[in-house]
Amino acid sequence: MKDIKIESTLTVYDSFNELPSDIASLMEKAIEARKKAYAPYSNFSVGAAILLDNNQIVTGNNQENACYPSGLCAERTAIYYAGSQYPDAKIVRMALTAGSRNNQTITPIPPCGACRQAIAEYEVKQESPIEIYFMGETGKVVKSNSLANLLPLGFDRSFL
Repeated sequence: MKDIKIESTLTVYDSFNELPSDIASLMEKAIEARKKAYAPYSNFSVGAAILLDNNQIVTGNNQENACYPSGLCAERTAIYYAGSQYPDAKIVRMALTAGSRNNQTITPIPPCGACRQAIAEYEVKQESPIEIYFMGETGKVVKSNSLANLLPLGFDRSFL
């Protein structure tokens, strides 16, 4: 028997104001998208903005449904739209922001497990990492250089 140690390195910015201007601009798009989310059940809105290698920016937000499994997270809304509209483009980076209508969200909110799996599919497909920046409504911003930092030992097509 042997132990396997898995480590992830993330960069933490103390605030939105510390972000490089190009990242702040992408995060602003995610904030705009978050404000348009349809979240009448959870009161938890999420916005995503994706920069593609063709310089297109695609946004998405969570879309809830009374039949909960029928809704879709912001990350998957944006990534699937990017895949359908720009199938040959690579995703360079994603900016994510989440907030609650019930209380102020200052903790960085990472993608859920289903979204991590969807992002992993695109990293494998494009054979290059996707930078992911995530935050609450305010406060610290976390950067991951790759989805692999957030989903070690991921499942991909190599297992099929």
